[in-house]
Amino acid sequence: MFKIAVMVSGGGSNLQSIIDKSKNGELNCEIACVIGDRPCYGVERAAEHGIESCVIDRKVYKKELCKEIDKVLSTKGVELIVLAGFLSIIDEEFVNKWKGRIINIHPSLLPKFGGPGMYGIKVHEAVLAAGEKESGCTVHYVDTGVDSGEIILQVKVPVLEGDTPEVLQKRVLVEEHKLLPNSIAKIISERQ
Repeated sequence: MFKIAVMVSGGGSNLQSIIDKSKNGELNCEIACVIGDRPCYGVERAAEHGIESCVIDRKVYKKELCKEIDKVLSTKGVELIVLAGFLSIIDEEFVNKWKGRIINIHPSLLPKFGGPGMYGIKVHEAVLAAGEKESGCTVHYVDTGVDSGEIILQVKVPVLEGDTPEVLQKRVLVEEHKLLPNSIAKIISERQ
């Protein structure tokens, strides 16, 4: 069974989409562990589903965060690391060790509206401020830049008249919940 690890910082709704698809057989993988960089509902969500989870708090470990995460992942036989709303920046040493085995989901059509400071509601505020007619979400490989890795899959979402950042965020999130499991399935099929 293809083993993945999911890293979270918030509610874990993208994690839930992976759990659901793996339980119903649409996604042929095992979630070996879930790691939070702070106490959050995503970690509790994993525990509720009987998935091994832990918090490696970024406020406690600071510059050692990635080393501590690597210690956990290295014992699990993980083949793919999925950043699902994970807000800590991964250091270069970690990226190089796991090169080609870390993916991230971002709530815009990269390369637009990516990079430092572009996360969460800020992305949707920027999309609306720029007068864009469409937005969307992107799953990409993680490299040593911020939101700059090779794109795996993208889905477009229309920007509608009267959209607020919160309304657009909800519309994009619906697509994220499909795109992330589809991207994982694509990677698994390419590696088997």
